[in-house]
Amino acid sequence: MATPLIVGLAVAATAYAGKYSIQAWSAFKARPATARMRKFYEGGFQPTMTRREAALILGVRESTPVEKIKEAHRRVMVANHPDAGGSHYLASKINEAKDMMLRKTKGGGSAF
Repeated sequence: MATPLIVGLAVAATAYAGKYSIQAWSAFKARPATARMRKFYEGGFQPTMTRREAALILGVRESTPVEKIKEAHRRVMVANHPDAGGSHYLASKINEAKDMMLRKTKGGGSAF
C-alpha cells in the first residue's frame, strides 16, 4: 500500500521541480543583457589622436598614473605586436597612444 503512495509523491515532486526549473530558465533567458566582458570601442581612428582616443586605445582613463599607462601599453602591445602576428599599423597607433598619454607628443599623425 505504501509503494504507490511513495511513487505518486516522487512523480509529483519531479513535476514541481521541472515546473520551477522551466520558470527559472525562462527568467534567466529573459533578463536584460549585461556586459559580461569588457566592451571595446567600435569606432575608427581620428585623423589626429586626442587624449581621449589614446585612453580608449590603451583601455585606461585620461587621468591614469604613468606606471599604469606603461603597464596598459605593455599589455596591449603584447597582444598586437607585429612579431606575434599583429599589425604594424595597430602597433604604431598603440605607441602613439602611449606617447600621447605620457605627453611626449602633441598629437601628430602616425607614420601610416
